Amino acid sequence: MSIRIRTSFPHETAHHDIRIPLPDGTSLHARVWRPLTDEPVPALLEYLPDRLTDWTAPRDAQRHPWYAGHGYASVRVDARGHGNSEGLPADAHPARAAADGVEVVHWLAAQPWCDGKVGMFGISWGGSDSLRIAALAPEPLKAVVTVCATDDRYDNDAHYLGGSVLAAEMHARSATMLAFTARPPDPRYAGEAWRELWLSRLEQVEPFLHTWLAHQTRDAYRRAGGVREDYGAIRAAVLAVGGWHDPYRDTVLRLVEHLPADRVRGLIGPWSHQYPDRGLPPGPAIGFLQETLRWWDHWLKGADTGVLAEPLLRAYVTDSHRPATTYPALPGRWVGEPSWPSPNVTPITYALQGAPVLVRSPLHTGLDAGRFLPRGGDADLPPDQREEDARSACFEFAVPEETWVLGRPRVRLRLTCEVPRGQVIARLCEVAPDGASTLVTRGVLNLSARRGPDRAVPWEPGATEDVTFELAGIGHAFAPGHRIRLAVSSVYWPWVWPQPESAAGFTLEPAGSTLELPVRAREAAEAIGFEEPEQAAPLGVSVPATLDEPRPERLVVRDVAGGEWRLEAGPRYGGTRMYPDGLECTEEARETYTVRDDDPLSPRARADWSIRLHRPDMAWDTTVRTRSEIGCDANTFMSINEVICTEGDEVVFHRTWEKRIPRAAE
Repeated sequence: MSIRIRTSFPHETAHHDIRIPLPDGTSLHARVWRPLTDEPVPALLEYLPDRLTDWTAPRDAQRHPWYAGHGYASVRVDARGHGNSEGLPADAHPARAAADGVEVVHWLAAQPWCDGKVGMFGISWGGSDSLRIAALAPEPLKAVVTVCATDDRYDNDAHYLGGSVLAAEMHARSATMLAFTARPPDPRYAGEAWRELWLSRLEQVEPFLHTWLAHQTRDAYRRAGGVREDYGAIRAAVLAVGGWHDPYRDTVLRLVEHLPADRVRGLIGPWSHQYPDRGLPPGPAIGFLQETLRWWDHWLKGADTGVLAEPLLRAYVTDSHRPATTYPALPGRWVGEPSWPSPNVTPITYALQGAPVLVRSPLHTGLDAGRFLPRGGDADLPPDQREEDARSACFEFAVPEETWVLGRPRVRLRLTCEVPRGQVIARLCEVAPDGASTLVTRGVLNLSARRGPDRAVPWEPGATEDVTFELAGIGHAFAPGHRIRLAVSSVYWPWVWPQPESAAGFTLEPAGSTLELPVRAREAAEAIGFEEPEQAAPLGVSVPATLDEPRPERLVVRDVAGGEWRLEAGPRYGGTRMYPDGLECTEEARETYTVRDDDPLSPRARADWSIRLHRPDMAWDTTVRTRSEIGCDANTFMSINEVICTEGDEVVFHRTWEKRIPRAAE
């Protein structure tokens, strides 16, 4: 689907950079796009740490001028300690960042060009902070659009899943943030003080991994980071948006369930971790900016746009499809639910059959999991699951007629475990008549977290217990004549860090074990549709040609004699980009995950980053290089992180951290 570029709007616009003062004297760098009008207008705020002058500049150009052209002051603000804002960086989503956001909301509302009403929007970090700021209930904040966001920093973020340490994503996210936090301010915008500000930040930098691994249960630190503890604190109207290929989609289901129906709506499409109008796979893309404009016009301008006449939840149910690592667009249909849980969805229980089975998965089970946080890359999604299924215990169910599933499947498994620690992974697949296996959804449980995520309870060796857990939400239609497959494994590397006793596995007793599917009533196509995607003119970032062969996005290498498996992943965040204001930015990243099939203590993860920021016209040339590694023994995680920053040929900062963190939750 092509994206229409709009150049004519109801309002002419202009943009300029400003400084927003905070009560402690710190100023935040902001860019404001405003309609050229003498009348005050509502303000829209996007607030996050991701550097508005380079990292998010192309994305910002697609939407902020578009909103300004429709009569809003659209404002992009860099958080404290990031980009060209003053102050020092801190842990992801600290209370201070939310408090700063509240001050920014009040400051915007008080400006002469603002009519006193403010909306917030954002994706990922920005979407999550929008919810956290809304939970602090600043009076001017009337509406929020949150996309691919988390409401729970423990079990619905990049750190833990079902109580298990997320190996790839926690490590990769920490490594990325270490490199990103170490980037210098830009002298074109920060002025002559850029170097002093950079060095003061570098002295404050600490790998996020140290904090994240120090909180291995859902403790007070974890509870304070999200809004799940008290949805009622949110007073603003919330449009919650997610994608079935985004790991945070369950946030949408919880928000439409727990927020008052007269000020929340949910939208879940087939998308990955991207705005739904960008046209990145999987599609189809929608006119997302137009859809959000309806939300803003209703809540900030009092216009009758019909947003509350829409179903509480609009969700995309994908048709059956062959396994692939990318899809330009997935066929399917939109359905509308009047409430959540929906009266159109009925839980159907499937009993597992067969004799008890020992589940002792090879430690490389999970290499075909795909990327935890898909962003539209060619190798993001899981390939054919037949090899993964062969390393798992599988149970199958016939599909006599097309079966729609909408919501979160649930499993109850009767397990006997001979060791005190373990984990269980359940994957739901659709199997075609020729054997092709498409991953539909999955879930994880750390057996020590079976009594709840706030405590670690060792398994009594030799005991038999029933454990119950949910899989991630999904909208999917199983085709008649295909089979529903539940695949159960004891390992899922590198998504989940193996337990010290993972080689022991567990025995699964089918008698007493069940799969529960949320089956959605089939019906004729509903009158749910969206406009074609539309954006403002692109920024004009150019990518220089290169003769270098691109590295594979995901490469699996097996050392047959050594028994080692290695996954090499290239995030492909940016490469080299040249900005219209003269900035040249080059990013290189490589993640490596290794494991030996005979040793659950062998997993290792490493990430290397290099970021060069260069302004030839200002003789400014800086480079940030980082190395992040993590390994383990039976009782401890061991991490090494290194940062080297240079200005020209001079090393201005070099630090290495070595830390041992107990495996407390396992």
